[in-house]
Amino acid sequence: MSEKILESFRTFKVNLEITSLQTETVSTRQQNVREAVSNGLDVLDSFLTGSYSRHTLIAPLKQADIDVIVVLDSKYFHNYNNQNGGQAGLLDLLKRVLKRTYPTTPDISRNGQAVTIQFTEFAVDVVPAFNRQGGGYLIPNSITQSWLPTDPKQHVQIWSAANQTHAGDFVPLIKMLKAWNRSTSSFLRSFHLETMGLQILNNVTISDFPSGARYVFDKGREYVTKKNPDPAGYGDDVGAYLNTEDKVKNAVSRFETAYTRAIKAEDLARRGHVSDAVKMWRMVFGDYFPAYG
Repeated sequence: MSEKILESFRTFKVNLEITSLQTETVSTRQQNVREAVSNGLDVLDSFLTGSYSRHTLIAPLKQADIDVIVVLDSKYFHNYNNQNGGQAGLLDLLKRVLKRTYPTTPDISRNGQAVTIQFTEFAVDVVPAFNRQGGGYLIPNSITQSWLPTDPKQHVQIWSAANQTHAGDFVPLIKMLKAWNRSTSSFLRSFHLETMGLQILNNVTISDFPSGARYVFDKGREYVTKKNPDPAGYGDDVGAYLNTEDKVKNAVSRFETAYTRAIKAEDLARRGHVSDAVKMWRMVFGDYFPAYG
């Protein structure tokens, strides 16, 4: 493997990291949001979740979503379960509570499972949840008018264990895959892509980032056509949003293109055409990947 290629991937890894100052900003913002909810609702627990807590968040921060879970008293579940607007009604309640603290914030919106506050630096997704009998949590899905079982705390443990198994290379590789996805219009949902990466790299050794990325692109062509169950064991298919044949074909095509380019990049590097190899990797990952120089 060309040292220049490995050096480029090391720089690529750094390019995807958020700064310590940004980390402080995230900490302050999310704490204020959690406090705002606690001031208006009976909250049993609240915690960071999503890619930030799994350490797979990628720069730039402005394009990121910071996810916060607020575990509410069960009285709200009984109030909004099949009445008072159901799951959408619960999210509207949460939105009204947040508006009291952030009355001048122009963009506070409700989506399928969360209320999103769009700050200048980044967005915060606030997800209401309830303790689930048997473990984990129930979160609302206002689109399907149902309650989804999940356990984001367990996701953090699973991702952390995988990163340890891969000697610290799992999380950086996942972040590189997310950079690829973002550079191609973020067709795949972030958690779905991460879950596929977790499954594909199980019992596999990551020898280096170039071959690791190529391997995931290769296996991803098949994995994206299958059901990808929630790693926490709740049985939900995290790829269920790819609910038409055309969407699945589109996803397969994206993996196919990335795999083909990765193969070409490795071949170019092997034959000593390092500059062309770097250009090919930039075709895979976009401007996140450093130019040759």
